[in-house]
Amino acid sequence: MTRTTLAQIAAVAGVTVPTVSKVLNGRSDVSPGTRARVLDLLAAAGYERRRAVLPVPDAAGAEPAPPPDLLGLVMDGVEGSWATRVLGGVDRAAAEAGCDVVVMSARGPSGRDWVERLLARGSTGAVLALVDPTPAQRDRSAVEGMTLVVLDPGVEPAQQLPTVGTTNWAGGRSAVEHLLALGHERIGAIGGRPDQLNSRARLDGYRSALTAAGVRARASWVRHADWTRAGGRAQADALLALREPPTAIFACSDRMASGVYEAAAAKGLRIPEDLSVVGFDDLPEAQWLAPGLTTVHQPVREMAAEAVRLLLRLRRREPVDAVRVELSTSLVLRASTGPPQH
Repeated sequence: MTRTTLAQIAAVAGVTVPTVSKVLNGRSDVSPGTRARVLDLLAAAGYERRRAVLPVPDAAGAEPAPPPDLLGLVMDGVEGSWATRVLGGVDRAAAEAGCDVVVMSARGPSGRDWVERLLARGSTGAVLALVDPTPAQRDRSAVEGMTLVVLDPGVEPAQQLPTVGTTNWAGGRSAVEHLLALGHERIGAIGGRPDQLNSRARLDGYRSALTAAGVRARASWVRHADWTRAGGRAQADALLALREPPTAIFACSDRMASGVYEAAAAKGLRIPEDLSVVGFDDLPEAQWLAPGLTTVHQPVREMAAEAVRLLLRLRRREPVDAVRVELSTSLVLRASTGPPQH
């Protein structure tokens, strides 16, 4: 038997899905008539919210302190510097708030859904890092009263799901403006998957900088990879094999920028004398490359900490300024960029 979704209930009630979620979470900003109509439909559909476990008084009648909130951190993967920075930011903000954190991969054992695993542990909310929840996962979380905040969303979040990200467009533009100021006009770019918000925004910033400078953006100079070093290497090989190759490449991640270094070395090109390279992220690896990588700093730890703070404000029904938070990027200049050789 197919379970009724929150979207279907919202359609029958003549309201939005966020309104149904507000009713489920006991929010006060819903009219009594709407609340009664939605609750009737939820009851008819068999929805039942998870009940909180109350502390049991001791023998003297004193009520013990409630257990700390258990927050979930669901990640696409837990390896690499980016994941380490996310863990550090989440752990710091959770510790400041007196909360515990459980970390899990979105790809669970035996195909168990991460929502089910979080609920089994008693989590009251979760930060999703590079994980985009399905409609069914959003519905189940809303029904159970579990708040979700998406960190660096890959797709446009539905149902006004709260998100924390960075100024990807501005970061991409600043990287290319730097290359233009050095005298480059033949500037290539390597983005992530075309369907991902962060990649699209960084490449839009790239195109915006070129347009503002009166430089033609060539479609053949824009490539897409999978955010990996190998992917960056493959697309850099293709760019450098063009009849008129770029004199500079903007890679939308530091990992892909390291692949550009490999491609340049294989062709006997010097960085930055023959090819300038700019990355995005400012991971520790950016400083280890030779020469050091000029890159766009993304405040990953601060983003992760802000995601936890936003999650807790929503859990406590405190007012929030916006459900979409963006922290600023900044360009970090190192030795991988210089004027083009004529």
